[in-house]
Amino acid sequence: MIVVDTSVWIDYVNGVVSSQTDLLDKDLGKSRIVTGDLIITEFLQGFRDDRHYFEAKRMMESLEYYDFVGKDIAIKASENFRILRKKGITIRKTIDVLIATFCIEHEFALLHNDRDFDPMEKILGLKIKR
Repeated sequence: MIVVDTSVWIDYVNGVVSSQTDLLDKDLGKSRIVTGDLIITEFLQGFRDDRHYFEAKRMMESLEYYDFVGKDIAIKASENFRILRKKGITIRKTIDVLIATFCIEHEFALLHNDRDFDPMEKILGLKIKR
């Protein structure tokens, strides 16, 4: 299963052509793409126009859904953040550590366009969709 990060969804709906948006376009309807609370919130909060918001909301509702954050993931994410900090790496957004931790714990691949996930791949074993 593939989790698509908000960074890719934003590029996709804005018509940005990249290897990540090409992969998303190819995998839509063919692979199990899942989403969750954190990505839905990040993605939908950026729409100012109601029509575009509701189109994006329908798109998110068509995907398989998971609750990304609960007590166990929250604790594990704090541990992962601490592991990275001890190595001198500070992740800019806590939400990225939560998304990565969810993916690691469920063994889902992440499709992203955000450099903060790179050390989580190298150090924590986050699987990346390429």
